[in-house]
Amino acid sequence: MNKATAELHASSGIPGLDNILRGGFPRDCMLLIAGTPGTGKTTLAIQFLLEGIARGETCLYVTLSETRDELERVATSHGWDLSRLHITELVPSERNLSADSVLTVFNPSELELGETTEALIAAANHHRPKRLVIDSLAELRLIAQNPIRYRRQVLALKHYFSGRDCTALLLDDRTGGGESDHVQTVAHGVIVLEQLASQYGAERRRLRVSKMRGVPFRGGYHDLTIRTGGLDVHPRLVASEHPQSFVEHELPSGNPQLDTLLGGGLPAGTSTLLLGPAGTGKSTVATQFATAAAARGERAAMFIFDENLGTFRSRSRKLGMPVENALGKGTITLQQVDPAELSSGEFVAIVRQAVQGGHGGEPAKIIVIDSLNGYLNAMPEERFLTAQLHELLAFLGQQGVVTILTLTQSGMVGSMSTPIDTTYLADNVVLFRFFESGGWVRRAISVVKKRNGYHERTIREVDMNANGVVIGEPLEGFQGVLTGVPTYVGKPGELMGKR
Repeated sequence: MNKATAELHASSGIPGLDNILRGGFPRDCMLLIAGTPGTGKTTLAIQFLLEGIARGETCLYVTLSETRDELERVATSHGWDLSRLHITELVPSERNLSADSVLTVFNPSELELGETTEALIAAANHHRPKRLVIDSLAELRLIAQNPIRYRRQVLALKHYFSGRDCTALLLDDRTGGGESDHVQTVAHGVIVLEQLASQYGAERRRLRVSKMRGVPFRGGYHDLTIRTGGLDVHPRLVASEHPQSFVEHELPSGNPQLDTLLGGGLPAGTSTLLLGPAGTGKSTVATQFATAAAARGERAAMFIFDENLGTFRSRSRKLGMPVENALGKGTITLQQVDPAELSSGEFVAIVRQAVQGGHGGEPAKIIVIDSLNGYLNAMPEERFLTAQLHELLAFLGQQGVVTILTLTQSGMVGSMSTPIDTTYLADNVVLFRFFESGGWVRRAISVVKKRNGYHERTIREVDMNANGVVIGEPLEGFQGVLTGVPTYVGKPGELMGKR
């Protein structure tokens, strides 16, 4: 963050959130952080204050619900030190629990609200914080007992902090129903955190900036995760914000027959879909491109959804593909993705990091996603997968990356279907099929689409053995191979292996 941005914005301490807000929270404003319990409001608030402390600012946490000990336990779980953070507890005292405490001619809410507000202002006057958190508005709302008094109280707090060079975050658990809307209209900005429980797998969290006056924030939902160390926010990918020039060239597979079929290889900045039923060799062909790139000294990043990493290593070794050597050198990175635990936004963030050379690594030139079926399962709302995938492929294309996607069709022969149509998104489509001949199950490969350049239009037999990927001559003696139920009209001896 440059000096001019730092003067206008208070960094949240969460890089992803600062990216969404174009620099951080607007300074000298009152902002609302709303979300049901468990969405990460307290964690976000503490990170915001610790970032201020790191910048030499005085920070104050006013708690009306949690005790200091509870906050300390949260901090300990993340490895944080709160020794330099001022904490003011305004939780009800034990005397308020006695029967005598409710025997008064005044409405108890009138006394409690006034006392609480005075104590809050006294703490602010004493510490004069640059950053302030009030946790939570639910307690003020209960004490006020009246929507009008509650709104007036929030307005009074806003006017008090206005012009005092203090950025205040108000936390709200959204238990007030329509009363919560009062604060949203008063606050300078509103960030809503949500937690979604899927039918299987871990819960998903996300946030949305619903309001931020004077800030061209990035709209929509953004996935977030809570890990040891705090919140990790994954901004929604917008491909148009990442233009980059690159030299056009073909990336060969290292297999002469396969490169001939593809018209020389895969053009940089394009996406390739390997489509076919399970067991036809899609993953093996994808691995062929990754190992060839590694042999040239280029980095390939592979994300495996469906296959066990041990099985992947064993299969590659038996097919004569030097994956182990490349993994040792770091020219191939391999990550198994559990769609039940990883959100789609987090996955996109990991891919971006691989392409942009995060953590000091070399930028990846080839990305392999095996398979889209697993990626589909990572999306709680499948109908949006195509839009998100389009944005990801556009971003990777602008970076000059070759993206290889595999998609498994249901069924083995005959009529087959796909869980989602992505053929129009991919620049290149390679089709795999099973067919039988003389009592033997065989496999066929063909390139049915290549946007950028020539490709061979033949259908060839393909096999995988100790020599890797072996591609035969065109299957001129067959009709209907792509349907999975071909008719043989040629001469004997035109196939590889046993006739």
